[in-house]
Amino acid sequence: MSRRTRIVRGLRVLLPLLALMILSTMFLFSRQSGTEPQIPYADVDAEEMAREPRMIAPEYVAVTEDGAELTLHAAEAAPSGAGGSASRLALNWRARDGLIADLTAPQFGMAEGVISLSGGVHMATSSGWVVDAPRIDAATDRSRIVADEGVTATAPFGELSAGAMELAPIADGQDGATGGEAAAGSILNFTGGVRLIYRP
Repeated sequence: MSRRTRIVRGLRVLLPLLALMILSTMFLFSRQSGTEPQIPYADVDAEEMAREPRMIAPEYVAVTEDGAELTLHAAEAAPSGAGGSASRLALNWRARDGLIADLTAPQFGMAEGVISLSGGVHMATSSGWVVDAPRIDAATDRSRIVADEGVTATAPFGELSAGAMELAPIADGQDGATGGEAAAGSILNFTGGVRLIYRP
């Protein structure tokens, strides 16, 4: 028997034994007396969740019949009657012509064809308008955002207040209508005692 053969046969026995020793040592040192493994998310209060059900990071996505995209998402949401409350609730509305409106609010409700934001709604458009209102409704079946409980707004040319506001695509024959979004293919129309402070 050659020396090389004897070495190979010896390694066949020695290497598995060495591997077993290493594994045994790893298991022995990995265990610490008086400690138990804990699941990182095991601190959830199941009873509280049962009493106050809520959803973590919910998201609702819809596309209207005329091509507007709506994405409603929140860090956390809890149902309450016909509506609910949410933390970091945001609605992203994108018209087919590219106009974007971002809305944030502490409360929401959903009925057939409408997402209602309330509790102090803040809306900013990609064309430079900023609108605040107690409540704003966004339709899910067409491109239409409405506030009919009073609004205050900051425009690129000044500030205004009004009893109601509507953001919708320009209808046929409406090219001459007054509003803030005509150039973008949509019109932001204010009605009901409009007061404007013009700042050129």
